[in-house]
Amino acid sequence: MTVHEIAELAGVSIGTVDRVLYKRGRVSAATRARVEAIIEQYQFTPNPIARRLKRNRPYRFCAFIPRRDQDAGYWGLILAGIERAAKEIRPLGVETETAEFDRYDFADFERIASRIWDQKPDGLLFAPIMPEQTRPFVERLCAESFPMIFIDADMPGTAPLSVIVQDPLKGGYLAGRLFHLFAGTVTGPVAVLDAHGEDYHITRRRDGFLHYAAERDFPVVVRDYSDYQGTDLSVEEIARFLKEEPELSGVFITNCMAYRVAEAAADRRQGDRTFLVVGYDLIPNNHRLLREGRIDAIISQRPEEQGREALLTLFRSVVLEQPVESRREIPLDVYIKENAPA
Repeated sequence: MTVHEIAELAGVSIGTVDRVLYKRGRVSAATRARVEAIIEQYQFTPNPIARRLKRNRPYRFCAFIPRRDQDAGYWGLILAGIERAAKEIRPLGVETETAEFDRYDFADFERIASRIWDQKPDGLLFAPIMPEQTRPFVERLCAESFPMIFIDADMPGTAPLSVIVQDPLKGGYLAGRLFHLFAGTVTGPVAVLDAHGEDYHITRRRDGFLHYAAERDFPVVVRDYSDYQGTDLSVEEIARFLKEEPELSGVFITNCMAYRVAEAAADRRQGDRTFLVVGYDLIPNNHRLLREGRIDAIISQRPEEQGREALLTLFRSVVLEQPVESRREIPLDVYIKENAPA
């Protein structure tokens, strides 16, 4: 089915079909209904290359996320997925720009956000971390009905096109269950290191763990690091905390810094004593220590899949004008030493 064939069936000009497809210009209600009925009957999808030629410029998407080297390289994994999808859609007339901000420098975020607003790309991938600071930017885009996909985290009270995210409450609950699976019975208290507790999804992971602990009635010690002023939670800071809590039976850290917990807790895992370390994300350092048996379990968010799926979802919505899911939940994958990828 072509635009020309739709025009013939509807008894209208090609220009009228074009105006109906792209929602521009004046078309009577009866004519619009007739054309739309034919489009629906034949499941017609506009050719994205033809649309690009008509616009006389490519579509421009932007991925606005933290620097790829931050959070121990986690964002680099998401960017790898985005870059893979960008190669797939580039031949269809879509250019994808990456805009990386320093998550520890709000002025840097504001500067780049202002540039993105002025340039007005055709669509945006955004990681809504630091919700208190980034919410005004998001709400401004939502007020303009700007095509935007959230990746990695959600921001309640806003309405992006879609959210590509893992359920953080279930993830925290799963982490609690892992302690019982590994230890059989949790005897001493378990620490929850609430790293980046200013982020909504991080606090939800903590809440999920606490919910499981309350059900099974084992003690938990929570340390909130939302006000921590380092670039990332350090081994030295974790070691100081462990020294303050000598009776701990293990640590659940709510972000990707499990490898630093393992390094700080090396002496706790000596001999016959059980000391469990559970965290998030199969970044290189976590992967290495997991295979060495110094980390017990890692919950993976499939960051590469998140990145690729987010950009392709934006492409389907903006370029192909197809309906997309408002929320896509990434499965909860668990890696232990025995199933860690080579």
